[in-house]
Order: sequence, then structure tokens, then C-alpha cells
Amino acid sequence: MNKQVNSKHSNNKLLPMLLTVIGVVLVVVAAFVFTGKNGTSELDSLPNYTEVKGKIVVDGLKYEKQPHLGSSTAKVKVIEFADFKCPACKKWTEQYLDTFIKDYIDTGKAEFFFMNFAFIDRDSYLAASAGEAIYNQSNEKFWEYVHKLYANQGDESKIWATEKFILKFVKDNIAGIDYGQFEQDVKNHTYMFDVKEDFKIAGAYGVNGTPKFMVNGVLLPDSSYEGLTTAIEAALKE
Repeated sequence: MNKQVNSKHSNNKLLPMLLTVIGVVLVVVAAFVFTGKNGTSELDSLPNYTEVKGKIVVDGLKYEKQPHLGSSTAKVKVIEFADFKCPACKKWTEQYLDTFIKDYIDTGKAEFFFMNFAFIDRDSYLAASAGEAIYNQSNEKFWEYVHKLYANQGDESKIWATEKFILKFVKDNIAGIDYGQFEQDVKNHTYMFDVKEDFKIAGAYGVNGTPKFMVNGVLLPDSSYEGLTTAIEAALKE
């Protein structure tokens, strides 16, 4: 009888110990997954807005600094505020951008601008700064980056646009740029100030999510395609 009681006591002690060991193993596995051979976590290479230094003055929308489509003489200026991790931005681009280009860009009615509002997570900032690095080499290649990155978009709730992912993605998918320069710009966060500046300017104009649209300096109340085209048509008649 005593032997049976002692056995039960031993089992009761072993269970918490086993659970502790399993927990430690899971932590070690997770650390291995997110850590490179040199012991540096991939998360450590992600940018942070607080680390970006420089004075930002909100004194206009700075159209001249944004990636664009269409003629500069178009009567209507449309800005899309977007985050590369945003599923709704991906959906809008895939469903409406080609139609928008056909109806408004190719006809000379509107000029279209892309402005970063990278807010979802730290890899949003990195994806945006990578886009800026490509734009500063080629406006045309930037739009290729937009289409292909959205096509390869990861889970919004997870960190996926890491430095490792972005560098491999661009190397495999975007030809015709100076890849060495791009890699240097991404690793050095060369264009993070531009991303932060976009964010600050957008926020000052009332942007609080993505995608959002502005027509001739007026932020639209919703992100529907119908609302956008209605606003453009009204602006064309002014």
C-alpha cells in the first residue's frame, strides 16, 4: 500500500517537471527559428521609427517625392496611402488598379501617386523602405515591386517582410536594378526617413488606416472604388 502511495506522489512531481522541460525546449526551438547562425535575431534588423533621426516639417503633400503613374499635366491628382502588409491594399490593387489605369491614367484624366502609411508592424517599415530604394532607381520598377510583393504578401498578423525575405524576394523577382545598391540601401535603412516622413504627413492630413485615398488634396471618407471615381469625376468638372 505504501509503495502505491509513493508511486502516485512521484508521478505528481514528475508531471510539472516534464511540462517545464517541454516549455524550455519550445523556447529554444523558437529562438533557433528566428535567429541566424551569428546569433542575431531577424527581428533585430527590422527598423524602428524612433531610431530614424531628422526633422520632419509637414508643409505639403510632396507629390514630387512620390512614386507616380500618369501625366504631370493631369487635372486630378490622386494619392493612395498604403501599407504593403495590408490585405485590403492588396485586394484594391489586384481588383481595381488596372481598371483605374485604363480609365483615368491612360486617358490623361488623373495622375496617381503611392504614399507610404506603414503602420501595421516593423516589417511594414522595412517593406516600405525597400520600395523607396527601388523607386529611387526606377519609378517603373517600383510599380513592379508593388504588384509582385502584394502577390507574395504574408499573414498580416505575423512578421514576414524581414530583411532576409525582402532581399531574396527582390533578387528573384525584380530584374533591371542595381541589386548591390539596393541591398546596401535596405541594410543601411537608407530611405527610412522618407517612410517616416510619409507617415507623419499622412497622419497630419487625417489618414488613420489603409488603403485611403485623396483627390486633389481632399481625403475621401471611405476607400470604395465608387467613392474614388465619383470624387474624380466631380473634380474633373470643376
